[in-house]
Amino acid sequence: MFDINKVRKDFPILHQTLYKRPVVYFDNAATTQKPQVVIDTMVEFLTKHNSNIHRGVHYLSEKMTEAYESARNTVKQFINAKHAYEIIFTSGTTDSINLLAFSFGEAFVSEGDEIVVSYMEHHSNIVPWQMLCERKNARLKVLPITYTGELDLSAINYVVTERTKLIAITHVSNSMGTINPIKEIIRYAHNRNIPVMIDGAQGIQHQHVDVQELDCDFYVFSGHKIYGPTGIGVLYGKEEWLEKIPPYKGGGDMIKTVTFEKTTYNNLPFKFEAGTTNFIGAIGLAAALKYLCGLGKDNILHYEHYLYNYALKKIQSVEGIRIIGTSDNKTSIISFLLDKIHPFDTGMMLDKMDIAVRTGNHCTQPLMKYFGIDGTVRASLTFYNTEEEVDYFVESLIKVKELFS
Repeated sequence: MFDINKVRKDFPILHQTLYKRPVVYFDNAATTQKPQVVIDTMVEFLTKHNSNIHRGVHYLSEKMTEAYESARNTVKQFINAKHAYEIIFTSGTTDSINLLAFSFGEAFVSEGDEIVVSYMEHHSNIVPWQMLCERKNARLKVLPITYTGELDLSAINYVVTERTKLIAITHVSNSMGTINPIKEIIRYAHNRNIPVMIDGAQGIQHQHVDVQELDCDFYVFSGHKIYGPTGIGVLYGKEEWLEKIPPYKGGGDMIKTVTFEKTTYNNLPFKFEAGTTNFIGAIGLAAALKYLCGLGKDNILHYEHYLYNYALKKIQSVEGIRIIGTSDNKTSIISFLLDKIHPFDTGMMLDKMDIAVRTGNHCTQPLMKYFGIDGTVRASLTFYNTEEEVDYFVESLIKVKELFS
């Protein structure tokens, strides 16, 4: 696949000693670490080419504009969008969903209409739609899940009705790792002329994403979860939808003409990119995507699948472990409870052993309520993690259990 030791050298933070040893970073679902090439690329453009985009005729501005629009084309190729102008740069997944909840809602949602989400959604894919429903006197409906943490598609005919205006569903559960059958859901929705938005915050880095093959109407994701910088994200939308919905924010770059009587809006993608965007972040994101392509997406997915199965088997061997989300179709996320120990206590003890995990409800409070728990310990692995790290993690879990017993 690839040389794991060589890959790990690309990520400087992995060699940093926290307490007694280099960090075992199993919090990749919260944010991923950055390869040196991303850091170097951003530093280079800040130190050598820094200038605002789209506004200058001088060399620096033209150089930065060229790099920014090249980054848009890199994203277009990475997800196989039809056109580069279907790629809208935002500040992240949350911003992308809020943009859609406002713009799509203004154009297409009226009193009594319905938006469909699922029980496993991140708060970012619940709250903006709730706000829309309150604003429009519409209704939020929820697809149920099974106790294994999978969507219960047998209920979809009861949840989706003739008043459904949009289905907004996560590609991969951030708290369980469940991979949803989004292609099947998209096909079902399109047979009823219902558009679909996919929250790809946890999907883009662990799955092949071809938006034309999926035929999704919108796909959103964050740069910092796919080895790029924070403060940059993507909203992909089909041209037909982006042309129909109004802009979310007003200001520079999204206009053609402005008078006190009327403003006309710019062409795509600028219609949705008001003000000075995070152009350095976009360039950093492009560097991250190129780095992944250099490793080979198939290589990454195969290694992550192997490491997940290795880790799952090891973790399940620890007495008192309860896995939350036991679907057979998962990415490399393992959420669990260790005996009767509070997740925060488990996480704090692991931290003292130089292991970084996430604890809490993972911004999925309705899901936690469904399982009757307050939260979990979440270990999320990626391609720069190793078997040795997994072994040490499991040994540490056993020590934590012994300490609390």
